[in-house]
Amino acid sequence: MPYEAVIGLEVHAQLLTKTKIFCSCSTAFGSPPNTNTCAVCLGFPGALPVLNREAAVMATKAALALECKLNPVSIFARKNYFYPDLPKGYQISQFDRPLAEHGCITIGSNGSTKRIRIKRVHMEEDAGKSIHDGFADSSRYSYIDLNRSGTPLIEIVSEPDLHSPEEAHDYLTRMKVILEYLEVCDGNMEEGSLRCDANISVRPVGETTLGIKAELKNLNSFRFLKNALEYEIARQIQVLEKGGSIVQETRLWNTGEHRTMSMRSKEEAHDYRYFPEPDLPPLVIDEAWQEEIRASMPELPEAKKNRFVTQYGLPEYDAGVLTTSRALAGFFEETVSLCKSAKAASNWIMGDLLRDLKEFNQTIEDSPVKPKAIADLIRLIESGEISGKMGKDVFEVMFREKKSPQEVIAEKGLKQITDSRAIEKVIRDIIAANQKTYEQYRSGKKAALGFFVGQVMKATQGQANPKLVNDLLRNILDA
Repeated sequence: MPYEAVIGLEVHAQLLTKTKIFCSCSTAFGSPPNTNTCAVCLGFPGALPVLNREAAVMATKAALALECKLNPVSIFARKNYFYPDLPKGYQISQFDRPLAEHGCITIGSNGSTKRIRIKRVHMEEDAGKSIHDGFADSSRYSYIDLNRSGTPLIEIVSEPDLHSPEEAHDYLTRMKVILEYLEVCDGNMEEGSLRCDANISVRPVGETTLGIKAELKNLNSFRFLKNALEYEIARQIQVLEKGGSIVQETRLWNTGEHRTMSMRSKEEAHDYRYFPEPDLPPLVIDEAWQEEIRASMPELPEAKKNRFVTQYGLPEYDAGVLTTSRALAGFFEETVSLCKSAKAASNWIMGDLLRDLKEFNQTIEDSPVKPKAIADLIRLIESGEISGKMGKDVFEVMFREKKSPQEVIAEKGLKQITDSRAIEKVIRDIIAANQKTYEQYRSGKKAALGFFVGQVMKATQGQANPKLVNDLLRNILDA
């Protein structure tokens, strides 16, 4: 019996505020343990929370960008549970009246797209961090770092509209790009700025009723998300095909063993006993504030991609790659403004530049080759001063030595030979030395032209203008 997967994702995104959501403690990553704390985020009696306005603005930007309907009034609630890294014994979140609802993200490209519905976006505070350590003598210790406690989060909950690990990967990738464009989350999964839980079930193809789900917790990389979903889908199908039943449970991805493992069953699930947070007033975002926030938002990736296609005449693929980050899109537009050759700029940036940046583990912001240098290189090729092949060699030196194309050309003596008389002399010398090949060409074997082109380029160390070489060769050989 063929089965299909049904997947819903819960994404936690840490907001890029300088201070925590309900106090003035720093959100800086990597500080010594328990140094960015105060009476509020430690849950001391009598300490009252005050909402960080910038957190509300950033959360609203994210909700608008995800095409959600903002609720004019949203309510904070206490989510009650015990865990050592939760000092208050409850987490301030939102429950029945979240910040926003009913949004979507479109995945796919080249005419094959799919809308993934977003159920809700709500604000909440993060918990602290538990660190477990073990020693050779079998002693085990747990440490609590509360620096992260009170860090502002938004939780973005999708409907179960995803049906494969690839779709889930695409959905999370697009969400990450949107949040980074807005500059509300840095998307750093290694530092926990972006985390994902996945609810997954399988059912026979054609069935409309949802199957029993398992929840995969704390998937903190795109690779782990894809691998964990692939494993869990196969596991659930295998259980059903053997006549077994799926148990509703929470599972973890074991990166060492490449499999999911049971964490807790349904019977152990929490009853969070939500009730409205008595120390915080309702969050009211009226139309005027919404419009103020909307006006401050940048051009979003999908709109930018469409503009690149229409304004610059780029293929959709090129536009998609170039708009994967605001920095990369800005780099491209600055290059085009200096050289006016959009497709050439796209080719150099997508090809040579991104390849070298990946090889040397650098970002576009740190690129040793700047937009002006690429624009200058394009103009030198288009003017015929150097060939495209020479340009490749010039670029590699530009990248590694942080030099302009003009400096590289001057130092390496790479200027293209465009003197037709000098090239003609080289051609005649090569023909004289290769009479047999010349006779083959004259007898109709036109492929011999390639041999002569190669010999001329070799003799001129690749500096002869290729078009001029071809034109002169044909004239002389056919004379």
